[in-house]
Amino acid sequence: MKRFVVIGLGNFGSSVAEALSNKGHEVVAIDMDGDSVDRVAPMVSKAVVGNGTDLATLERLGIKEADAGVISTGDDITASILSTMALHDLHIPDVYVKVISRDHARVMERIGVTETIFPERDSAISLGTRICGTALLNYVRLGTGFSVQEMAVPDSWSGKTLRELMLRQNYDITVVALHDVLTDRMSPSPNPDAKLKDSDTLLVAGSDEALARAAQLK
Repeated sequence: MKRFVVIGLGNFGSSVAEALSNKGHEVVAIDMDGDSVDRVAPMVSKAVVGNGTDLATLERLGIKEADAGVISTGDDITASILSTMALHDLHIPDVYVKVISRDHARVMERIGVTETIFPERDSAISLGTRICGTALLNYVRLGTGFSVQEMAVPDSWSGKTLRELMLRQNYDITVVALHDVLTDRMSPSPNPDAKLKDSDTLLVAGSDEALARAAQLK
């Protein structure tokens, strides 16, 4: 079990706190708004009304022992900066920050956070990618120019094996897993000699350009 601190309990912060708690981890949730704290309190180990930018407050709560911190202070960029600095002063190994703009992300990256999360932008990119091609079912961005996508098996691939298709050589993509939609069974590292079915979907990784080409196949 790990220990996490979540500073800022809006929609994003409270959802992260709940998800971590549901995974069996200890979560300390902090926000200046009492109503937000009350909403999250039943779901986490400890929920506190307090200033997440104040080093003394964080020390009193035992945050020094946390494995990671998540900061989600909404539009208050100054608060996200000060909270990050406080967690760094407490030597928290990993700090994740929700950002509201590219400039905000640049500032936080310059400070040295583990990762910035821009939910609105990421969701927009995912939606835009999916609706461009009917073959794409899900989209997860891995980094600039690379992603993992779930796609339906094109008609031209149905009845063939992964070994026959030679997707890495022919399309520059890698199959991470095979999902049988009828049985809802996910098979990581699928059998290369099993024939693909119309009811299958493929979880594939590669460059956005390569995946876009694959998505256009019929």
